[in-house]
Amino acid sequence: MKDLLDQASAAISYSSALRREFHRYPELGFQEIHTAEIILRELSRWEGFRVQSGLAGTGVLATLEGDKPGKTVLLRFDMDALPIQEETGVEYASEIAGLMHACGHDGHLAIGLTTARLLAEQRHELAGTVRILFQPAEEGLGGALKTIQAGVLEDPRPDYVLGMHLWNEKPLGWLGISEGPVMAASETFRIRIRGKGGHGAKPQEAIDPIVASAGMITTLQTLISREVHPLDSAVITVCTFHAGQAPNVIPAEAELSGTIRTFSPDTRKRLLERFQSAVNDVAAAHRCQVEVILEDTSPAVINHPAVTGVVRQTAQALFPTMEVDENYRTMASEDMAYLMQNLPGCYAFIGSANPARGLEAKHHQPNFNFDEDALISGTALMAGSALNLLNS
Repeated sequence: MKDLLDQASAAISYSSALRREFHRYPELGFQEIHTAEIILRELSRWEGFRVQSGLAGTGVLATLEGDKPGKTVLLRFDMDALPIQEETGVEYASEIAGLMHACGHDGHLAIGLTTARLLAEQRHELAGTVRILFQPAEEGLGGALKTIQAGVLEDPRPDYVLGMHLWNEKPLGWLGISEGPVMAASETFRIRIRGKGGHGAKPQEAIDPIVASAGMITTLQTLISREVHPLDSAVITVCTFHAGQAPNVIPAEAELSGTIRTFSPDTRKRLLERFQSAVNDVAAAHRCQVEVILEDTSPAVINHPAVTGVVRQTAQALFPTMEVDENYRTMASEDMAYLMQNLPGCYAFIGSANPARGLEAKHHQPNFNFDEDALISGTALMAGSALNLLNS
């Protein structure tokens, strides 16, 4: 394991240069054409990879078969950027107006390619097969499902799947490797409330959708406190409220939208049922008509105990002085969940913030940036965990 960490450390200039190249040229989901070209360029440098491009449009799948037979592990790294105007001021800032890598996927790609490089260098000692997926469109666009439909879980079918996320919620030197649910299932909702418009001075002649909407917001928050087990976790957040245009006119319609997050499949099912009935009941009480549109973004990311145990042991061997948090969870969501519904796997978090260097902005913010030393940790952990799973 120490040799692997030494190799990842020695490759940091390569990892950093790649990360910065990806950062300069961000692309949105299913538009990662130049990103894929960089990945293909780098994979062509090393012998042993069978490479499939154009997966789900822009994805890349690289397969490395060892000289010895064995199991198959799939490593997944996401590719897409976000529609955010960068404000970091760094010399490698985005050169594409209105787009930036504000979530760390540029670092994930660099880790994925450096991991590929390290594994290719020892393919003759490899027992089994490593498949490395560079997945498009993680940011709520269904990229994981598209890659599954394109055959990423076939020929050969992986025995395990691993993923990771650089995590600016925690400092460099911290790792989150927990069993069970670690990221929440996610739904988005849109609620359209229809009443009857009228003059603001004559509310008795109207059917006010704003009052009905306010009642819905309050009732939906009550679902969390009264319908969810106190030892479980769930979130309902109303993020938009649109209604009316004039200060003296009651509008005919209002619209709410937001997100629902849950960990437990049972809680998810119950909360979605109660969500629908609560909205209908409040609308009826205010004599309004209502339409609810629910869209699921992803199920919960649930780490398999045995696979997580291997990843945790790998981390402890590689980084004996690091803090390994075995109870970390977040209400953020990830479409890696779809891959993990099909395969036993582990999704790890790698602390990447460094307040002393001003690298502590949260994900999806225009000044987001991370400490590139986290690339070393990510590469060593992914490569080491893959090898240990193949040898398990």
